[in-house]
Amino acid sequence: MGEWKEKAERAIKKPASLGADIDLSEYNRNVKEWSDVSNLSELPEETKKTALLTGVVSDEEFRCGTYFQLDHSVVFEKVREEFKGKVEIMNTKKAMEEYDWVKDYWWKAVPVDTDKYTAQAELEWDYGYFLRALPGAKVTFPMQSCLFISQHGIDQNVHNLIIAEEGSEVQIITGCTAYDLRKGLHIGISEFFVKKNAKLTFTMIHRWAPKLDVRPRAVAIVEDDATFTNNYICLNPVKSLQLYPTAYCNGKNSVANLNTIVLGAGDSDIDVGGRVVLRGENSRGQVLTRCVGEDSSKIHARGQIIGESNGRAHIDCRGLIVSDEANIYAIPLLDGLVKGCELSHEAAVGRIKEEELWYLMSRGLTEEEATSLIIKGYLDPGIFGLPRKLEDDIRRVTEMSVKEVM
Repeated sequence: MGEWKEKAERAIKKPASLGADIDLSEYNRNVKEWSDVSNLSELPEETKKTALLTGVVSDEEFRCGTYFQLDHSVVFEKVREEFKGKVEIMNTKKAMEEYDWVKDYWWKAVPVDTDKYTAQAELEWDYGYFLRALPGAKVTFPMQSCLFISQHGIDQNVHNLIIAEEGSEVQIITGCTAYDLRKGLHIGISEFFVKKNAKLTFTMIHRWAPKLDVRPRAVAIVEDDATFTNNYICLNPVKSLQLYPTAYCNGKNSVANLNTIVLGAGDSDIDVGGRVVLRGENSRGQVLTRCVGEDSSKIHARGQIIGESNGRAHIDCRGLIVSDEANIYAIPLLDGLVKGCELSHEAAVGRIKEEELWYLMSRGLTEEEATSLIIKGYLDPGIFGLPRKLEDDIRRVTEMSVKEVM
């Protein structure tokens, strides 16, 4: 652990290669502590309502367990009784104390000295969640987690560890959100390990505030015959957001799907995308992005596939500009490094077709209603291929967000 600290200290001023630079000294570390709750219904009403807008339900119906963190305080972490022995949910500091082997995964996927944000997460570590599906567990309901910022001017630096053990199948829905604060910073490190024959579907919904900066750092290691699906949704204004999750398909027949839905509103500065590295024999990957630019927002939509084996992968990036002042930059990259890899991409940026508007307006909709309907369809989570109940939950959340922004 001393080695991690030393590397972090050397990297604490290292700027990220992408996204606006942030002065970490501007954020407050003197944070109010929150008390534990015995169930989510005890949370403040406004907190529950805000969390619900990211898919986190306080009654835990159709969820197998929950992790909830307010600022720097872990207030709830529990597995429902019927799912004990199938999944584990706890904060990462507790996991580090409980299992000696956790340190073997720590900073293994994401290097601690990647940039100043990973360094900050090591030097000022504010918990984070440990979510694990046990070997062979087929979990019918998703785990849910919430990372919430409620206090003005603070930073929240979490380090998450997610493990799908051999032969397991699990879904996770995580909501990251905040009150309408004037300033704040969220740094989220997420390391995923998808073991042989495992399937992990991770859906993250961000709902921040117009003055918050957000810097997630996520990497997945995917083993033989395993599948990792990462779904990301952000439909509300944010000051700046930069994320570029990477999946290493190390195993034979491994699969990685990185899907992103983003709505840029206000003067949001958004830089998103995903990278898949094909290393295992017959590994496969997809990077799919749908983005809509409104107001004076700026969106960089990146996708990269690196073919180091005879795998196959595709990038599909589409952007819709609905404001004269919005910008979308689609940046697909294909790196074929060996004979036998098959890499492809499609990228398009455009506007709403007038004939689509006319058709809907001829059916009695106003231009504003028609535009909103087209955007909802464009950002529909059906492209994720989720189980029906989870898809319905996420569609409800996205429709509320689009309605709010429009």
